[in-house]
Amino acid sequence: MRILIAPDKFKGSLSAQDVAKNIASGLREVLPDAQIDSLPLADGGEGTAEVICRALGGAWVECQAHDPLDREIDAHYAWIQNRRLVVMEMSEAAGMRRLAETERDPMRANTFGVGEMIVDALRRGAREMIIGLGGSATNDGGFGMARALGYEFLGRPGDAKLDGFKPSSLRELERIRKPRGVRLPQIIAAVDVKNPLLGKHGATLVYGPQKGATREQLEILEKALTRLADVTAQDLGLDFRDQPGAGAAGGLGFGLMSFCGATVRPGFDVVAEAVDLEAKMRGVDLVITGEGKLDGQTLSGKTPAGVARLAGKLGKRVLAIVGCASADLEARKIFEAVYELGGTISEAPRLVREKAAELARAL
Repeated sequence: MRILIAPDKFKGSLSAQDVAKNIASGLREVLPDAQIDSLPLADGGEGTAEVICRALGGAWVECQAHDPLDREIDAHYAWIQNRRLVVMEMSEAAGMRRLAETERDPMRANTFGVGEMIVDALRRGAREMIIGLGGSATNDGGFGMARALGYEFLGRPGDAKLDGFKPSSLRELERIRKPRGVRLPQIIAAVDVKNPLLGKHGATLVYGPQKGATREQLEILEKALTRLADVTAQDLGLDFRDQPGAGAAGGLGFGLMSFCGATVRPGFDVVAEAVDLEAKMRGVDLVITGEGKLDGQTLSGKTPAGVARLAGKLGKRVLAIVGCASADLEARKIFEAVYELGGTISEAPRLVREKAAELARAL
């Protein structure tokens, strides 16, 4: 029997690589003669750069940047030399993981550091960029990123530049001035959500509360992003506010499309193509995937759903090992069987091995 292990991370517990390693260990206890291939995956969120870097034999490079609250940091991204391809995650500079829980402040947090990473990649001669949009601490619509690239955001009086990088200052925005001489390569924004920029399903109202925004602040931030979209349409002739994925990463999807000419694509598709998942799946008998939580959101572009759809297309059996699973029947139906860990985060490695062994005995 030939088995392909293709999981995402268990957020807060195990990386995709660790999940795959422990599943393989559990399978071998019961099926010592099975041929097992491991292919850790991601869907545009945290872990995307690592997965692609590992699959394509890239290297990690370091640059100076600023975190969401303007503190200097050392940021890292993946560099694939033979393609001059850069793979980065916005969360490396502007992610929630850069902040303590008490520091969450979407009224101040900005994406300037993401722009600094892009500028560094340009200096290295990047011809392609993949930017994973997930784990954001920001809600600035890419305002900070664009300023790092040389865009000027002007208000009154007398075309004065807006104050600092506070997203709330966008309410005073009157004009946007493009930089001269900036040449950007092809940029793909890899997303795992389909939210537009504005409205009840948009960046602010859906994700703002998770980033620490109060009800009053949500209203301010929604007005700020609305003004940004209006002036972008007015001065740049571009209006991506309703594009699926525009609301990803606090509106950075909108910013990348508007200021960088980026294409927004489902993160799973981007990763699957980069690691040649379909070709690797064709020769196997069974596929095992997984993630930390299986629920209704799984069907909206998450890794296990993408793996299941591709396995179905190729006529392969597909099972899932997950941290926990909701009662959502649709999410469960796409798998032949779902194995839940239960237990605590600290027990995750052992529990994954045990569930993999249980799965193997049931084959």
